[in-house]
Amino acid sequence: MLSIAQALARVLSTPPTLEAERVPLAQAYGRVLAHDVRAAIDVPGWDNSAMDGYAVRAADTASPPVSLRINETIGAGSFGVFEVLPGTASAIMTGAPMPRGADAVVMVERTDAAREGVVRVDVTAALGEHVRPRGGDVAEGEVVLRAGEHLKPSRVGLIASLGHASVAVVRRPVVAILSTGDEIVQPGEPLGDGQIYSSNNFALAGYVLEAGGVPLDLGNAADTLPAIRDALQRAIALADVVLTTGGVSVGVFDFVKEAYAELGVDVDFWRVAIKPGKPLAYGVAHRDGRAVPVFGLPGNPVSCVVTFLQFVRPVLMSAQGVAAPYLPLVSARALERIPEHPGRTKLLRVALEQTPDGLVFRSAGRQSSGVLKAMAHSHGLLVREADQGGVEAGELAQVQLLDASALGGEQLGFGG
Repeated sequence: MLSIAQALARVLSTPPTLEAERVPLAQAYGRVLAHDVRAAIDVPGWDNSAMDGYAVRAADTASPPVSLRINETIGAGSFGVFEVLPGTASAIMTGAPMPRGADAVVMVERTDAAREGVVRVDVTAALGEHVRPRGGDVAEGEVVLRAGEHLKPSRVGLIASLGHASVAVVRRPVVAILSTGDEIVQPGEPLGDGQIYSSNNFALAGYVLEAGGVPLDLGNAADTLPAIRDALQRAIALADVVLTTGGVSVGVFDFVKEAYAELGVDVDFWRVAIKPGKPLAYGVAHRDGRAVPVFGLPGNPVSCVVTFLQFVRPVLMSAQGVAAPYLPLVSARALERIPEHPGRTKLLRVALEQTPDGLVFRSAGRQSSGVLKAMAHSHGLLVREADQGGVEAGELAQVQLLDASALGGEQLGFGG
């Protein structure tokens, strides 16, 4: 049985091919840059004032207080007409271009009220004080953002400051999601005997969105080979990545494996040494010369989510050019004993809390692969290697971070 590292190396070896596309800047939030962004201009394009005040010659203020004649008032968006000569100053607003001859700005709070065209300066101005130099933010020719970076709002603002109305981003991967099983009923419909509501499709759609993808929910296929095969064939035709849930174990009605074979999916592996999530299938379908990764995720809801996070999410992120596609690891101390047996690598649901003494965690609830409530209340996954058991109270351990709100930060979605 493959380890997590072995399985991950295999799934990352055949990422889907995603082209670049140009989108308006207003639609670029959360996307991934396809190419480096290089500045074609200086920002700012001229020396300008960082304060409301007076543009002066620093040498004129060497022995304050000093009275200076006011040439003019320069507002943001306009250039001054007069040169600042010895004994003169120009009133200037924040962001306005510095006039010729001036080499410093005195804050208005450091002056006496101007009277009859004269201002009294009460401080000595240092050369360049309160002046934003040309190119001080961005210099012409500078690479300001690299391909593979997420476009969070501040980065979109930076691109806008360079005058770009659009930007080249990686096309978002389309991810088909197909559940299987006669017991699955859509929320809002009445439950029959032995039936359960579909949760995997909805959870996976959310995780696909967080990973920058476009979820394509294909609903549920009945537990027959023709139904599963036909639905899977449609998924392969429509998507860059295909996810099925359920039907990958060894039950009488687990037809996914046969459907893969009939559709020519090159199956790489069927099991991984992970808990929860051992019955995990991975293969590659081929469409129009393209490789389409196909994942058969377990039907149990927690196993489904955990295997998505460990294997599918890195594939989606890598395909978009993200250099660090894995969930971050943090060190935290256990507040309680969480028992487990050595064996497969274990990923246990835990709730994190930031304290004055550091990051701590406790179990988020029952660790059964069918208990979705514990997953919903988790901030992270406690990682225990195959040769490790659980943790003892006070033990320092590694936790895979799912939700940065426990650290006082933002949700760890695609832009996290």
